[in-house]
Amino acid sequence: MTGLSYEQMLDRLYAQIPKRSLEKERFEFPRVEAFVQGPKTYIRSFVQLTKVMRRDDPKDLLKFLTKESATSNAIEGDRLVMNGKFTEKQINDWFMRFLEEFVLCKECHKPDTHYIEHNGIRQLKCEACGAISPIRRG
Repeated sequence: MTGLSYEQMLDRLYAQIPKRSLEKERFEFPRVEAFVQGPKTYIRSFVQLTKVMRRDDPKDLLKFLTKESATSNAIEGDRLVMNGKFTEKQINDWFMRFLEEFVLCKECHKPDTHYIEHNGIRQLKCEACGAISPIRRG
């Protein structure tokens, strides 16, 4: 026995829980603004959107969107240029799919995650609850 009372052990346990896991804020991803001009679709503030997702490198999202749209895409300044005509609904659906698969924690559904690599397997580690889950190769 440790000599601690139940309340003291409980206090010690609560002190070890990450503060972010106790927060109740809801993550709201902004609506993606896109427009078609000629044969191309432009996504405004693409680099900024990746920062909202807490991803500093937009290459993962670019690769994902390239696969989803089955076309080549390129970042020009702060915007994304997609070869082809796509609706805002299609693009927003793709962004939400990326969020669910590569950003939001599988356990607590918070966006406080980052990538780690363990034994050559890319995983998503949550800073809020500590969960680690494998992610598919992007």
